Amino acid sequence: MGFVDYEDLVELAPGKFQLVAENQRYQRSLPGESGEIMEEADQVTLYSYKVQSTITSRMATTMIQSKVVNNSPQPQNVVFDVQIPKGAFISNFSMTVDGTTFRSSIKEKTVGRALYAQARAKGKTAGLVRSRALDMENFRTEVNVLPGAKVQFELHYQEVKWRKLGSYEHRIYLQPGRLAKHLEVDVWVIEPQGIRFLHVPDTFEGHFDGVPVISKGQQKAHVSFKPTVAQQRICPNCRETVVDGELVVLYDVKREEKAGELEVFNGYFVHFFAPDNLDPIPKNILFVIDVSGSMWGVKMKQTVEAMKTILDDLRAEDHFSVIDFNQNVRTWRNDLISATKTQVSDAKRYIEKIQPSGGTNINEALLRAIFILNEANNLGLLDPNSVSLIILVSDGDPTVGELKLSKIQKNVKENIQDNISLFSLGMGFDVDYDFLKRLSNENRGIAQRIYGNQDTSSQLKKFYNQVSTPLLRNVQFNYPHTSVTDVTQNNFHNYFGGSEIVVAGKFDPAKLDQLESIITATSANTQLVLETLAQMDDLQDFLSKDKHADPDFTRKLWAYLTINQLLAERSLAPTAAAKRRITRSILQMSLDHHIVTPLTSLVIENEAGDERMLADAPPQDPSCCSGALYYGSKVAPDSIPSWANPSPTPVISMLAQGAQVLESTPPPHVMRVENDPHFIIYLPKSQKNICFNIDSEPGKILNLVSDPESGIVINGQLVGAKKPNNGKLSTYFGKLGFYFQSEDVKIEISTEAITLSGGSSTFALSWSDTAQVMNQRVQISVKKAKVVTITLDKEMSFSVLLHRVWKKHPINVDFLGIYVPPTNKFSPNAHGLIGQFMQEPKIHIFNERPGKDPEKPEASMEVKGQKLIVTRGLQKDYRTDLVFGTDVTCWFVHNSGKGFIDGHYKDYFVPQLYSFLKRP
Repeated sequence: MGFVDYEDLVELAPGKFQLVAENQRYQRSLPGESGEIMEEADQVTLYSYKVQSTITSRMATTMIQSKVVNNSPQPQNVVFDVQIPKGAFISNFSMTVDGTTFRSSIKEKTVGRALYAQARAKGKTAGLVRSRALDMENFRTEVNVLPGAKVQFELHYQEVKWRKLGSYEHRIYLQPGRLAKHLEVDVWVIEPQGIRFLHVPDTFEGHFDGVPVISKGQQKAHVSFKPTVAQQRICPNCRETVVDGELVVLYDVKREEKAGELEVFNGYFVHFFAPDNLDPIPKNILFVIDVSGSMWGVKMKQTVEAMKTILDDLRAEDHFSVIDFNQNVRTWRNDLISATKTQVSDAKRYIEKIQPSGGTNINEALLRAIFILNEANNLGLLDPNSVSLIILVSDGDPTVGELKLSKIQKNVKENIQDNISLFSLGMGFDVDYDFLKRLSNENRGIAQRIYGNQDTSSQLKKFYNQVSTPLLRNVQFNYPHTSVTDVTQNNFHNYFGGSEIVVAGKFDPAKLDQLESIITATSANTQLVLETLAQMDDLQDFLSKDKHADPDFTRKLWAYLTINQLLAERSLAPTAAAKRRITRSILQMSLDHHIVTPLTSLVIENEAGDERMLADAPPQDPSCCSGALYYGSKVAPDSIPSWANPSPTPVISMLAQGAQVLESTPPPHVMRVENDPHFIIYLPKSQKNICFNIDSEPGKILNLVSDPESGIVINGQLVGAKKPNNGKLSTYFGKLGFYFQSEDVKIEISTEAITLSGGSSTFALSWSDTAQVMNQRVQISVKKAKVVTITLDKEMSFSVLLHRVWKKHPINVDFLGIYVPPTNKFSPNAHGLIGQFMQEPKIHIFNERPGKDPEKPEASMEVKGQKLIVTRGLQKDYRTDLVFGTDVTCWFVHNSGKGFIDGHYKDYFVPQLYSFLKRP
């Protein structure tokens, strides 16, 4: 390999987005902008917005910097919002506000939260949250800037570029939010292996024709994107910017016949193996499509359109079938069918006729798909060189058949053969994405989420193209963390969407035989190690001469791969001890390499240490992107919900363990629903508790409170026990939904997580958190593993208790209890199984007498013009004792509350978790 310098760089035709032969040069003239004046009327001026990315041997480091001046006579809120890929690690953040500098450090999460609790910054917040954008997270900082003050933000993150569909893709999301006096984007690509091509597609619909400048040499390239203020305008006299989208750089490296590249530098090595010109591998694919009622409408229409396109991509040597399921499971063909034009057309017609309805039986659908592939393999019907895939498309939790997620995982794991990969596509916000992720990770696949506000069809097709690419998977393993046996036996059959294997590790000259074994296992090239060692000095000389090259690229790449692999192993750890051991390793590497992971926090503080901000990484989620600036009251659409942003108080206060959480003495008399499910209605005027049970079926959603005038809805979805007990299947509330219409706030509480939605944004909390989220009217408080309290206007409150059961209990499941104090804050038209009793009915209990059970006397009760027989008994209130509860005496109404509630209990079924009750 030879190394060249920048005298061979060639400027390509600017803005034409095409390659020209090396050693040719094109000239262009730029309009003079040196004297251009920005409007002085702007309250906040974006002085500069700069992005610098350096890619050294596929290791990308990106810096985003913005400088803002407050020209207003009033204080202004400035929000710096940066989209980064989920696979990237933040390594540094700094901020200077009116001369005061804030710098960041990486801390273990509990340590970071404790430091934050000691000295919270006033008028400043920071957070790292999931974005609705596919594969994105948002880093968001908000500061209150005084008149005349200046603020500078600077964020650094790093990621590895994976080869997909024959190229590397580097995406930078540009969203400055307004015109910038100086907008500069520079991308430097340094590839010692040599650059085969570099391409910048037009992603701005021709608006910046002539602006991007591409210079390319044999091993280095530079992309410059520096539009003037006039070029940034959406129209000649407009003050809005057209810069709102992605700048994408596509490139690939040169590959010789050996298809492998080994680089040794600064004590680490990295080996890339990407064979070209491989024949397409035949595929055996089972498409498993959820057609339950929740898929009705646009989601089903887009899924059908995407499936038709995907079926057209199948080749004649591929084999496939389609399984669709709701509470029942159907197959288009019971066997794998060759993908001939006739069969593909017939499959399309079958899919077009699907009408979504009913529940969701994921367990049976997956076992049917596994059976079809296993049987075909056992009978020798599959090409030995083919690959077998199951692609599951679903938007909901199981509601029919096997409901316990761990049992579904176990069933799949026990039945699926080692040569089958399971991929999952979770659609919408209701899907249990963590479950799909575990399901796929355990079975040689991956999961992807698609949100409801995105183009489902295009995302489905993109996902299919990734998982079905007939090349090698981007296997992430490293040496010496992974043994040679692991490399040769466990990774090659586990392919996914790309065309490259990457091995990285610490370089020990005393163990060259082990390094040679690793390289031979991947590329079968026994001479590659010796050839590389002979060129070490040339590589060092080449990189040392380039000010843009990252001298730590091998160390960063090794750390990146190792941490990602450990995170994957942690999610699949077989024992608690193994998980703790892996957790310690991840934490130590995160601290040593100064990167934010799901186990660490970014603590941002001033030099005095008396003002701190905290940014926690979201939970692990199995691209890229710079971001956005917002001013005044405007809020980023894909960041923390606007309703949770009452400036200047913190957007989200993640408290240290043991810190105070919104909590008060429980009111003595409330309306409550507990266990399977027992409704206990307290009537203040009568000072009586009246109770009744609802015996329904899993998956049904019951309306508890519906008040269209005040815009409040509370619904609960039932889950079933693991199996019937004494001939009866008990049901419990497994999910509760709160909708505050005037605030556009939706809160979903399940036994797994607490999800808050507002406007176009969603934010998730775990039951393992202790936290508060608040806005002008709504306040949500989470007490770890115990209770969520929701308060509206400090006058109306609701509590949700979490009941955990022994995981191996043969019958019981986790469930929720809800407590609602009686209040006059609802409108007179409030209804629902609980809401109707906010307007207390008159009751008269008389003629108390011995019952069939001596400990449970009977009585007569007159209510709503009816005379009922009621039985006195005991129910439980778990607010002060979550384990044993406190006894509550009540009069029990039989037959699912018939006569006490208006109408029949089935009248309270609603179709969705946030639906208002439609009264007859």
